[in-house]
Amino acid sequence: MAEPRNGLGICRLRVALLIALMGLAAVGLVARAIKLQVMDTEFLQEEGEARFLRQVEIPTMRGRIVDRNGQPLAVSTPVDSVWAHPGELLQAADRIPLLAGVLGEDADAIQRRLSQRADRQFVWIIRRIHPELADRVRQLDIPGVFLQREYKRFYPTADVSAQVVGMTNIDEVGQEGLELAYDSWLTGRTGMKRVIQDRLGRVVEDIELVREAEPGRELQLTLDRRLQYLAYRELVATISEHQARSGSVVVLDVRTGAILAMANYPSFNPNARERDSTEGVRNRALTDVLEPGSVVKPFVVAAAMEAGLARPDMLIDTAPGYMTVSGHTIEDFRNYGELTVTGVLTKSSNVGVVQLAMAMDAQHMWSMYSRLGFGRVTGSGFPGESAGVLRDYQRWRKLEQATLAYGYGLSVTPLQLARAMAAVADGGRLRQPSFILDSDNPTQSVMDPALADRLALMLETVTGPDGTASRAAIDGYRIAAKTGTSRKVGVSGYSDRYVSSIAGFAPVTRPRLAAVVVIQDPGGEAYYGGLVAGPLFGRVMADALRLMNVPPDDVSSLMTMAGDSP
Repeated sequence: MAEPRNGLGICRLRVALLIALMGLAAVGLVARAIKLQVMDTEFLQEEGEARFLRQVEIPTMRGRIVDRNGQPLAVSTPVDSVWAHPGELLQAADRIPLLAGVLGEDADAIQRRLSQRADRQFVWIIRRIHPELADRVRQLDIPGVFLQREYKRFYPTADVSAQVVGMTNIDEVGQEGLELAYDSWLTGRTGMKRVIQDRLGRVVEDIELVREAEPGRELQLTLDRRLQYLAYRELVATISEHQARSGSVVVLDVRTGAILAMANYPSFNPNARERDSTEGVRNRALTDVLEPGSVVKPFVVAAAMEAGLARPDMLIDTAPGYMTVSGHTIEDFRNYGELTVTGVLTKSSNVGVVQLAMAMDAQHMWSMYSRLGFGRVTGSGFPGESAGVLRDYQRWRKLEQATLAYGYGLSVTPLQLARAMAAVADGGRLRQPSFILDSDNPTQSVMDPALADRLALMLETVTGPDGTASRAAIDGYRIAAKTGTSRKVGVSGYSDRYVSSIAGFAPVTRPRLAAVVVIQDPGGEAYYGGLVAGPLFGRVMADALRLMNVPPDDVSSLMTMAGDSP
């Protein structure tokens, strides 16, 4: 009887032990649950949020670029971009051709891109598409295909002001022009928010705003969109008429140095990202240099008068129409015989201006060129601006001093020429040209005001009936200008390719506007500055004077015209 009792006791012991173990396990689970649910709540929440809670950027708008009147030159508009979750879209691979057809993309290329990035959760398909195209993609309702809001840069004036305004890349980062120069000013600050995303990366719920998005600041330029369009239109017409390779037009406000228009051709459309050539991208008015030819003769005459070596009515004998300097023959268009110093400018006599140049000290002639800004950048702040070339006078030889008098041996940009001519118009005050409205632009005195006024009157004869720029004359206005025609350097020296140019200002009585026109490689028989660049200068200046409401200062000519009309 003892053995059964012992077996029963052992069985009861085992049951009690099992119950005790189960009780301990239950107590442990309860304790663990209490710890997780009560004590470690914050930790678990953080772990969960780490898997589904994300910080995402809030896109912001790039600042506008506007002209002096507030008209838009560059704006950012909200658009949609298409992205995909590779894993999900590849499961519906049969619908990729449908998506590609709507987007105008290659289906095989999309599938290869997705396969190569199958381990990712986000792949761009196409960015910044037209709203109508975005609606069509949305209506397809393809698994794994999503739309995301971004901003796209748009340029209302397209190729008219492309080189000045510049462009951005697809991420709206400045790449050219003022878009590049003022990128930090125009770029906004992206916002940040916390969201809950599902396993596919889609936003399920917005949790909180971490940082508000700050849009970029507006940039107001000195350009006048109306004048810019007119200058570009006339430039294109002139290049087409004369079968030229390229050209530039610059218009400055004499009183402030503000750049009112700067047109170049060839140009490009910044709204079209794909381009076959970069030929039209650079701003030729600032980056390309030229030997200016006779356009710089007024500055040599000014230097001679400043040195007391010449007067406007002083006679210079240019017969027989040529002279020799260091074995090199310098010629005029024809034998002008005896000319006044004013007549040297009127007829653009090489012989006459070289005689003045050789009579003065090289340092003084160099000083005049240097004071007017040649050989250094204008300070416009434009990326890639060229300084040109003006060699130190100590390195000049006799022949070089002679050729420098009529624009060979130095290199300048069209903007440098416009700036120098504006200084003459403004009584000898040189200003730093500016693209930004209301910029602080202090003046620098580079020429005696009385000398500048005399030179202006002398330059007025150039647009008269006997001058080389008669085709630049404008009814009702007194115009001062100087033409230039220079040969271009080729492989074996100066070739039969030309640069036609003109620089001037108006009205002479109270100068308001200065302008420069440069035409590269005009074709046909007409290549002189007065014949090619002169008429373009006259049309652009006439438009500018009208748009700026500048009153006529040659009322007598208007009265004569009115009297002659039937």
